[in-house]
Amino acid sequence: MKRTIAVFLLAIVTGICPVLAQKPDVEAHLGRGAQLMQDRLFEAAAGEFKQAVTINPSDPRAHLQYAVCLLSLGDNDQARQEFEKVRQLAGESRYVTYYLGRLDLLSNDYASAIKRLGSVAQHPPFPDTAFYLGVAYLSADNVDKGIEWLERAVTILPNDYRVHYRLARALSLAGRQQEAAREYSLYNKYLTEHKSTETVVRACSDALRTQPVSAAHEICQRMYDPNDPEKLTLLGQLYGEAGAYEEALDPLKRAVQLDANSFEAWHDLGLTYFRLKQYRDARAPLEKAVALHPESYGPVVMLGATLYMLGEDDAALPVLEHAHRLNPSDAQTAAILDKLRAEHGQK
Repeated sequence: MKRTIAVFLLAIVTGICPVLAQKPDVEAHLGRGAQLMQDRLFEAAAGEFKQAVTINPSDPRAHLQYAVCLLSLGDNDQARQEFEKVRQLAGESRYVTYYLGRLDLLSNDYASAIKRLGSVAQHPPFPDTAFYLGVAYLSADNVDKGIEWLERAVTILPNDYRVHYRLARALSLAGRQQEAAREYSLYNKYLTEHKSTETVVRACSDALRTQPVSAAHEICQRMYDPNDPEKLTLLGQLYGEAGAYEEALDPLKRAVQLDANSFEAWHDLGLTYFRLKQYRDARAPLEKAVALHPESYGPVVMLGATLYMLGEDDAALPVLEHAHRLNPSDAQTAAILDKLRAEHGQK
């Protein structure tokens, strides 16, 4: 029985089982939209968030996620309207201020961008706040302040080729040619690495699709960088998509060591352990993923399944109930939850 339930839950998360259409609620749309955003399916995500806004226009969460999605799609005017709606509903927020500052920058309102981004830069909501503030100062012809903030951005995002490029341009404008040359060199270095990563990713994906894992491993390990959590997470994902779960573990474990706040790395590590039926090992990564993104359906339902497989029914029930609230249209989860409730009631 437990094995059957676990298999069904895994199938639900990975999209194997069909679902029955029922009237969804706000939580369901937000959960699906968040998952689609993580998969970079922005247009589909926007549809989910728009429906959430339509169902409950007074929910600031729905407006915020819809706004971020619209910004990703380049629909800046509509995104601004949604961010302003969040301010009306929930008051001032450094996250909304950051996004409005970025929109100001995109619309060439540099004074407003500087004011907004500068107001949150000492306690930035996102690591690239200093970068965008530096760009705003440069765009407003304040080269000295632009250099100041871009130099700070380099310390926060040392491998981001965009930051080195903008800083190089600023230093050149200031007549600091030797320093500019150094930054241009770093820009070319990290841009080349970025492009190289894309090439290796394609090669690894092709090898895993056409060759045995043992043969593909040599190609894929070119991506292994013990100091780059993003590359390690991507490598683990590629292995996981190919069913090479044992091979996925090492890069994912290293990734969470390097970046303890990476939702993707924790989620993929927990999912990999679950697929290997190592439920005790899956628990902590999935709990971390849920703590980072409590409204994301995938890790929530996987955590519920893991707890059930460990025999912890009391802990599994509320987690699966939360998963059902996030996605009430999923008939399989509803049926499994009914079974668990019945089992629990017999004890």
